[in-house]
Amino acid sequence: MSTLDILHSKVTTTHRAKLAYVYVRQSSLSQVTRHAESTELQYRLVDRAIRLGWPRERIQVIDEDLGKSGASADQRRGFQHLIAEIGLARVGLVTSLDASRLARNNSDWYQLLELCSIFGTLIADGEQLYDPRTYHDRLLLGLSGMMSEAELHQLRLRLHAGELQKAARGELRQGLPVGLERQRGGEVTLHPDEEIQARLHLVFEKFDELGSARAVMRCLQRASLPLPTRPINGPAPHDTVWQPASNSRVLAILQNPAYAGAYVYGRSAHDATRRKPGRPHSGQVRRPMDKWLVCLQNIYPAYITWEQYLTHQARLRDNQNRYEEGRHGVPRKGQALLQGIVLCGRCGARMSLHYSGPQGEYPVYGCNAQQHQYGAPRCQEVRALGLDAEIERLLLAALQPDRIVLALAALAEMEKEAAALERQWQLRLERARYEAERARRQYMAVEPENRMVARSLERGWEEKLRGVEEVEHAYQSWSTRQQLIITAADQQQMLALGEDLPKVWGAATTTNADRKQLLRFVIRDVIVDNKRERGRVWFRVNWQTGATSEHWLTRRAQSYADHPRLEHLQRRVRELNGEQKMDDEIAVILNDEGVLPSRGRAFNGNLVWLMRQRWRIPTIKENGKECHPLRWKDGTYSVEGVAQAVGVILGTVYKWIREGRVEGVQLRKGTAWKIALTEQQITSLQAYVRRVRRIRRSPKEAS
Repeated sequence: MSTLDILHSKVTTTHRAKLAYVYVRQSSLSQVTRHAESTELQYRLVDRAIRLGWPRERIQVIDEDLGKSGASADQRRGFQHLIAEIGLARVGLVTSLDASRLARNNSDWYQLLELCSIFGTLIADGEQLYDPRTYHDRLLLGLSGMMSEAELHQLRLRLHAGELQKAARGELRQGLPVGLERQRGGEVTLHPDEEIQARLHLVFEKFDELGSARAVMRCLQRASLPLPTRPINGPAPHDTVWQPASNSRVLAILQNPAYAGAYVYGRSAHDATRRKPGRPHSGQVRRPMDKWLVCLQNIYPAYITWEQYLTHQARLRDNQNRYEEGRHGVPRKGQALLQGIVLCGRCGARMSLHYSGPQGEYPVYGCNAQQHQYGAPRCQEVRALGLDAEIERLLLAALQPDRIVLALAALAEMEKEAAALERQWQLRLERARYEAERARRQYMAVEPENRMVARSLERGWEEKLRGVEEVEHAYQSWSTRQQLIITAADQQQMLALGEDLPKVWGAATTTNADRKQLLRFVIRDVIVDNKRERGRVWFRVNWQTGATSEHWLTRRAQSYADHPRLEHLQRRVRELNGEQKMDDEIAVILNDEGVLPSRGRAFNGNLVWLMRQRWRIPTIKENGKECHPLRWKDGTYSVEGVAQAVGVILGTVYKWIREGRVEGVQLRKGTAWKIALTEQQITSLQAYVRRVRRIRRSPKEAS
């Protein structure tokens, strides 16, 4: 029996009743264009299907996947269509040059084999015909798929090894960011355009000044200054395009090591778990700097030094608000002054920030590290307003000797910034005018009779002239809004403000973010512990100079159990009470001594009476009875004073109070009475007493 007869023995009428598919694929567009013979050989598989008994009109060719890799079926719509047709039992034969054309990974290959075995579809390559339902054919097909995947792995391994070896010498050509140009000889130089260089330098300078990429973006947007970009569209060379400043574009400049003169290979790796469906290039993650495969310094001309680049990357990492990793984040507009730089004095973790109160108006620093890690109670919580006020006082006191120096430095910085922005605008105007002049020369050089070309060049010239007009209008608008014209009077005013730094600190134009940024220039972090002593907060300030200072803050206690000077307060109340002082007098003395009650208000007789009741301090008594002075300091009489002045017993005075004959005031039930009497009222009461006594004696005399 011939080989053709053996092949025909596997083909049945059922197979021929279905369609035959010829699958054609090349891995890349370069293979399609350069290896045309291989592509033609795959198209000739139609003749093989005809020899196996399929009429030409029932043979379909799938060539949608030309130029696509077989490593995955995600982007191969032709292969997906083939799988769908097999699953619908419409395919009797699948023909491909070899297994590597159909799939380069076992997942797709064995899915194909499983469907073909279920629905009775034959598979043919350039030499053999296989029936996946038979053991030996399925074994051979499985081995063929495994070899196809292994071959791809070996190809990748060899190519990557050669690429890595070339990159280790710094000879592997990579795409250069805007601002760097590769010459024909291969050497890399700075871009010859002065505006591009100036704009990149401005980005790095502003980041050193402002400290965050978003702040640099806002600064460029306020000044209406775009950023140069180089979109990778089509073959090299790629033109420079000016686009509005955005956070991602600023970050792309700050994070690119090429601007520091470094040749880097292997900055990112592929993570399959992060790949998004429909996006073949997703799943790329950045490696840490110590995991870069190749990092060669001083290869390219640099805009910044390598040390500056490392400082920028550390600053960008710190700007991410991740307290558990020790990153304090950028200064934000919240009112908490120590946001991100306050540390727990008990466990050392960075304290987080939350707001309390009916409307969330009270910031609170809290340490939740132990709670998050082990479910333990919170280490501590400290209200921010009192602590921030004390830190603010220390900061202004520390800066007091240097206020004039700071004012002069601020003045010089403003003048420098104004000159830098003016330079950027002059370069932008120069570019627009050059492009308009170039368009004019092109128009003037064309032959007048060639109107088709002349009209096109004329429109281009008009567009460039409109561009010049737009840039000039934008410059005038920016100049009136932003440009700084510092006169002698302005300089004197700034010096005066520098001498009065607290006024600048509390000005309405100074934002919370500005205050936090100024604070971080002077203070590195603050360590806080509110459990060292009752009612007081201990904190240590770590200054940027390396010096440290420890301080105590008396906090406002919510109850007398948390009062920082509870023993002293209780002892003083007992002493003054023992000196026959009344509650109002004790309150005045405590206020004069600077002792504060639990909630920070001043003492009064009412509070002193409450404290005596809580601490069981008895009222002043003489001979077992409560003792009050005859007259209080405000001129009012006590019950004893009224009784002595009128000549009656205490019970009579209490009776008069109940009847309303005399007007008395009692701060609280159980406290002393204060009765206001004039001399005329005393005389009237004395006459009343004599009259009552005379009436009472008259009946006795008559009897």
